[in-house]
Amino acid sequence: MSSCPISKITTWQNTRLPWLIMVIAMVSLTFIAHFLFQEYLYMEPCEQCVYIRFAMLTMAFGGILALIDPKNDYLKIFAYIFVFWGIWLGIEYCITLNHIHEVVHSENPFAGVDGCREIPIYPFNLPLHEWAPGWFLPTGECGMDTPIIPEDIYGSLNAFQKFFVGTPPNFEDGLYSNGWYLIPSMEFINMAICCLLIFIICLVILGSMFISYVFLHSKAKIYALIVLVFVIILKILGEPSVQMA
Repeated sequence: MSSCPISKITTWQNTRLPWLIMVIAMVSLTFIAHFLFQEYLYMEPCEQCVYIRFAMLTMAFGGILALIDPKNDYLKIFAYIFVFWGIWLGIEYCITLNHIHEVVHSENPFAGVDGCREIPIYPFNLPLHEWAPGWFLPTGECGMDTPIIPEDIYGSLNAFQKFFVGTPPNFEDGLYSNGWYLIPSMEFINMAICCLLIFIICLVILGSMFISYVFLHSKAKIYALIVLVFVIILKILGEPSVQMA
């Protein structure tokens, strides 16, 4: 009886459905961040924000590998490697962003803010900010996610936009006038914490899938070790300090 739930999870992760859900979720969140919050509501992304996008798309890439053939062990191993690497990166970026957010909104003028560059440094020095600057070049201030409305479009804002960003010239009456929060009126759960929760949920679900996969596989220990080693290798070799040395 104890192996029944594990067997069901193993069967489920051998189908395309969980991987498809993850890919759709990660890509959708990235699209929402870019097209809705950045392009439509003028909430410019900071350095850590674009890193979070990279982490989500890394997870999506892993999911796409699994979608090719979710029963293929080799594809499955690479899929888990990229997914867990993306989750690891995402959790780190979210923690850093939340720290910056707390410092910026604190009353301590000597707290200091680290981790905020105008030119981002992606793992393995990938020049994503050059390939797709609209998506991966930070244009906002660290810890500040209030809408920044260009003066030349004050008169062209529609009612939907004004509801979120406020009305000109002060923009103090919008839902996100004080920044992005899950519940803006209470300033409850900022963007960093919300994304952190998403990565943790993914870790729990995909971790359960991976454990069930290796638990019932004849080469479980080998596969688990391969995934663990390669995730650590990607994390170490991809560190900006290593690439800049």
